[in-house]
Amino acid sequence: LRFYATGSFQLVVGDTFDIDNATVCRTLHRVTKVIAGLRNKYVAFPETDQLKRDTMQQFHNTSTLPGVLGAIDCTHVPIQSPGGDDAEIYRNRKGYFSINVQLICDTTNYITDVVARWPGSVHDSTIFDHSHVRALFETGRYSGYLVGDGGYASRTYMLTPLGHPATATEQRYNAAQTSARNCIERTNGILKRRFPCLKYGMRLKIENILPVIVATVVLHNIAIMTRDE
Repeated sequence: LRFYATGSFQLVVGDTFDIDNATVCRTLHRVTKVIAGLRNKYVAFPETDQLKRDTMQQFHNTSTLPGVLGAIDCTHVPIQSPGGDDAEIYRNRKGYFSINVQLICDTTNYITDVVARWPGSVHDSTIFDHSHVRALFETGRYSGYLVGDGGYASRTYMLTPLGHPATATEQRYNAAQTSARNCIERTNGILKRRFPCLKYGMRLKIENILPVIVATVVLHNIAIMTRDE
């Protein structure tokens, strides 16, 4: 937990608790694996009709948009260069190495879906196109909407902002869409403030970084559910 909360070197964490670096490393990966394994229990898209209605009502209350089931966006988690022939695919458009993480949330900042496996150079829309949630909407299992920014393609189930709103109706739609989307930007900020390891960069192997991202999302949701600030 100290590692998640500070993003510092494992050596510093070890010095804090007077244990050697190898023990910190083993413990971090072992505990992270267990916490990330709770994903199906604590990171869940609305499944029941009642949960869907509740989520839609929450979005309607905050934005006036009907039928919204979640707000979607991606956030970059900085990492050190993984090295090797494929290192450059992790360099994002801002020039640093990262994992591009897709998150979907509701108005309470509860994260309902996380995809943490794509290199920083991969576009947000590509991650969504290959995601399980897209398949659920495409096959008709969900009949509501997601709200996303202009980086996503407009679809029958994806509400994106209009590029050049010309009428009062279009302007009202854009304002409502922005209001509905605010929660995902807020959630990204809360998650990284709560777990600075996601903000300041992780010096771990890629295969060890991905479970840490999922584990922090699980812990974030537990904090939301228990109202722990």
